[in-house]
Amino acid sequence: MSKDKQEKGGKNAAKELKKALFYQKEHGCKRMSESELKKCDKFSEKYKAFLDAAKTEREANAYAIALLEKHGFTEYHADMKLKAGDKIYRNNRDKAVLAAIIGTEDIAKGVRICAAHIDSPRLDLKQVPLYEDHELALFKTHYYGGIKKYQWTTIPMALHGVIVKADGTKITVNIGEDEQDPVFCVSDLLPHLATEQMKRPLAQGVKGEELNLLVGSRPFLDGEESSAVKLNILHILHEKYGITEADFLSAELEAVPVSKARDVGFDRSMIGSYGHDDRVCAYTALMATADCKDPRYTSVLVLTDKEETGSDGNTGLCSSYLQYFIADLAAAFGQEARTVLSHSRCLSADVNAAFDPTFPDVLDPRNAAFLNYGVVVTKFTGARGKSGTSDASAEFVATIRNLMDENQIIWQTGELGKVDMGGGGTVALYIANMDVDTIDVGVPVMSMHAPMEVVAKIDVYMAYKAFLAFISDKT
Repeated sequence: MSKDKQEKGGKNAAKELKKALFYQKEHGCKRMSESELKKCDKFSEKYKAFLDAAKTEREANAYAIALLEKHGFTEYHADMKLKAGDKIYRNNRDKAVLAAIIGTEDIAKGVRICAAHIDSPRLDLKQVPLYEDHELALFKTHYYGGIKKYQWTTIPMALHGVIVKADGTKITVNIGEDEQDPVFCVSDLLPHLATEQMKRPLAQGVKGEELNLLVGSRPFLDGEESSAVKLNILHILHEKYGITEADFLSAELEAVPVSKARDVGFDRSMIGSYGHDDRVCAYTALMATADCKDPRYTSVLVLTDKEETGSDGNTGLCSSYLQYFIADLAAAFGQEARTVLSHSRCLSADVNAAFDPTFPDVLDPRNAAFLNYGVVVTKFTGARGKSGTSDASAEFVATIRNLMDENQIIWQTGELGKVDMGGGGTVALYIANMDVDTIDVGVPVMSMHAPMEVVAKIDVYMAYKAFLAFISDKT
């Protein structure tokens, strides 16, 4: 552009050129109508109900299956005949669930996968948890996933899970959520006597073996037996559940925060809750699957377990259960799994870190995700030199860009911290390792892995829209 034209156009020309050439983010409220904002709020109310009902992977699994069945999905067996429009699901050991809607396109052209995880950081009870010390009864715990241990003291906790007796009888446990239930807690030192404790590094302020759950203090009074407080707790549990101490050996009991999902802020624009990571993506992907109508490509929903501990085990995505499911679908149409997988696409539906102005130094603001700026597309995760990431190709990123823009989805890019600051991973690499084009797409979360995490309602709704657009894509 000549100098004369620049001067003639003045500030307006520069403004238009900047608008055309710069990549600029904008707060979602500035891009949405009042009616769209109301949709966000309405959607979030149902999401909050899900959070309160599904605090563990088993509960999320049961919730998902009930919702899928309500929307016409039936349990799948490998010998079933399939046709376009069929809706099926498979339950993996009550901890993970797969669902699919058979598309109209030849399955050899691939499937569309949305994969989220339904486990969250928590305190698991050890196999021999109950003990008495100075006439107090406590449970020994082993924390699950990456947590700041000090955050899990002095908050009300509930016990969720199952106890399986030697004869196979399964007892479901949920204590602490009802207003009339007792709750439990991990104690901490009063500041008056914590001089030595407060000299510890923050990571050791509370040690793993100090995360002991307080569960009782009154002794069993009929007789003069030792460990009378422990005996009284076991007596109560035996009366309620018919169990003995040995039954803890085959139990899976999880201590989780009691608090309910609540609106955050005077404007009610955010949601504070335990378990946003990754149930915010699990719920939005589940609802997108339930609401999907007549997809061209077969859509596959994966709600997996064990992501917070590395995805190992037969309910985590290092297992072969997803690959076997795809193989069964392929075989139903006379195809091989490798053919289907090599033409498939996946959104690894997992959260990313939201920029926190109180702690700005760990994130690069040019590349960080922000609350209210939409769903986050994360090209790569990992740590240091991108360790533990699949790093989506430029071609696939372009495909997702176009999908978002064509469907008027508010979205942004993000990364998990500055280079060499730390990092983390998702299930993306495990699916990408199956020869599937994969990228992370999810919701930005503030205070991730804390007993209360925070998300923005706009971002939650945009995640739902993104997943629905992806599995409904006709191109």
